[in-house]
Amino acid sequence: MKSELHQNYSEVTEFILLGFRTNPESQIILFLVFLLIYVVILMGNMTMIIVIKVDSRLHTPMYFFLRNLSYLDLCYSTVIAPKTLADFLSNEKKISYNGCAAQFFFFAVFVTTECFLLAVMAFDRFSAICSPLLYPVHMSQKACVRLVIGSYICGSINAVVETSSTFSLRFCEENRLDHFFCDAPALIEISCADTSINEIVMFVVSAFIVIATTMAILVSYAYILVTVLKIPSTQGRSKTFSTCGSHVAAVSLFYGTVFFMYAQPGAISSPQQNKIISVFYTLIIPMLNPLIYSLRNRDVKDAVKRILCGK
Repeated sequence: MKSELHQNYSEVTEFILLGFRTNPESQIILFLVFLLIYVVILMGNMTMIIVIKVDSRLHTPMYFFLRNLSYLDLCYSTVIAPKTLADFLSNEKKISYNGCAAQFFFFAVFVTTECFLLAVMAFDRFSAICSPLLYPVHMSQKACVRLVIGSYICGSINAVVETSSTFSLRFCEENRLDHFFCDAPALIEISCADTSINEIVMFVVSAFIVIATTMAILVSYAYILVTVLKIPSTQGRSKTFSTCGSHVAAVSLFYGTVFFMYAQPGAISSPQQNKIISVFYTLIIPMLNPLIYSLRNRDVKDAVKRILCGK
């Protein structure tokens, strides 16, 4: 527990992002690596959005959700990457107090929304495989839009709670964040106030979101597994599993890193470990998702070929 400082303190108006503390040569290398990753993120996710929008054969609920997933990956990586790239080339890695709060808020919105959207995508696969006759009813256009809007509402509520909790803390003379973006664990670490309540709030809210959405995904796939095992044809089982494989891979990568980052009691104990995990889910996963869904999906590959050939 942190002790309160004396009354004569000066409030922090800006933060310094320490980022990856290496020599100048390594900073250039990191800049090039991060730039390459971000370019791949932009190209991959924008391609998925455009292909799904343009090709009428992909105007189905599954690809509607996939297009929104690409949009979220594009948004929350963009909240982080440009500032991080600029800091690699700058001696003064500063961000204003309001800028820090805004970055944290929008990042929380998009990441939390993606948690709920992945659960929605699991429910979509459950409805398609386990209740094919009722699928057009369960996943009508209105229902799909409502599910996406609901995901954004849940993401926004969590962002308001997390941002209010984190930025209600007192930040005194210490303004150096041992991170490459404004994240709750790093902000809590430098606060000069008692942060026990904030840590509990972060843990409880994050754990609830992760556990609730994970349970929804596990239950959906448990029913899917039972249904698939009843299919007599080996080819039929393989085809059904292939439609879920990409989603399972994306869910495993995303939830694994988010859980280790936020939903465990010792989440803020190791800044260096947190940086590595943060790179993975802020940049690597948004880069991999389009590849996972395109390389493992014949419909997407065929759509890309049709567009390239002008058909």
